[in-house]
Amino acid sequence: MPRTKEPDTEELPARARKGDERAGMEALGRQRDRLKNVLTLRMDKRLKARLDPLDVIQESMMVEVPFYVWLRSLTFERLIDMQRAHLYAKRRSVSREERSVLSLPDESAAELASRLVDVAADPQAGMVRDELRARVRAGLDRLSPDDREVLVLRHLEQLSVAETAAALGIKEGTVKVRALRALKRLREVLGEE
Repeated sequence: MPRTKEPDTEELPARARKGDERAGMEALGRQRDRLKNVLTLRMDKRLKARLDPLDVIQESMMVEVPFYVWLRSLTFERLIDMQRAHLYAKRRSVSREERSVLSLPDESAAELASRLVDVAADPQAGMVRDELRARVRAGLDRLSPDDREVLVLRHLEQLSVAETAAALGIKEGTVKVRALRALKRLREVLGEE
């Protein structure tokens, strides 16, 4: 019996919007692990005991961009809402918007620093690597939020150039330039120390 061609991930949301519930579930299933990983990296550690990343994803499921970027955006919006409700409700003011609601938790910043530093096998090189990792992490804190975000998307979340462009609402060429510029700025910051 000939195998039928599996639908493309981008085709599934269109079918789901037309009422094909199975297509929606299949599309979600293909992206669930990636989204869970992103939420785990970004979620404030105080919330991790109270919220399951899968709950945030489920509440975000119900736009015309690549499916993963759309789903990621909705999921982040829901995470912001949940973090505000659980962590910032007493401090919330109608007159201000907190941009740092999804700032990178310490563990995720450490992971990004690790991914930007080469892995070495011998113990002495390991000590050098640990020191470099700490310097990279401190350097990341000195970068602008835009520079940090492009590095997080490309190196921590491992989004493609196209997905990063869609997530940031910019052109792919701009993503490449920003990523290179951010790495250059990081090297400059590290050279100043």
